[in-house]
Amino acid sequence: MGGVLVRAYRDGDEEAFKALNIEWIESYFRVEPKDLEALDHPELIVADGAIAMAEVGGAIVGTCALVKRPEPATWEIAKMGVSPAHHGAGIGSALLAYLIDLAPSLGARRLYIETNSVLTPAIRLYEKFGFRHLPRSERPVSPYERANVYMERSI
Repeated sequence: MGGVLVRAYRDGDEEAFKALNIEWIESYFRVEPKDLEALDHPELIVADGAIAMAEVGGAIVGTCALVKRPEPATWEIAKMGVSPAHHGAGIGSALLAYLIDLAPSLGARRLYIETNSVLTPAIRLYEKFGFRHLPRSERPVSPYERANVYMERSI
């Protein structure tokens, strides 16, 4: 993708990681305690997962995390935020592709997503990358009040 650099999270990215996520969450919902647990402690995510950062012209414009889940060989795609000025520019696709490619090196065989039905562009993106909707009987309990769409894919 021209002009977009997707790279691993590094020291100094804490503020951008949190700000990009707070921005989208507050646009649609409210920030929940579980959000702050992740956003205030990205080092806990990268300890056994990953965070991807997207840059355009040296500015951080997007982020997404790969968070270890308690289920065997399962990581969650979470905390995807893209600056509104860059919506529709393929940043989310670049971030998602980066993390899907990285996931097997962490031991992942399954990727999981929790989202909300109002986030239709994100849902379409996940479907494009092969995520399927989980029936109610296969959904784990979510710590997020806003979660009402659950998806997964094998890798």
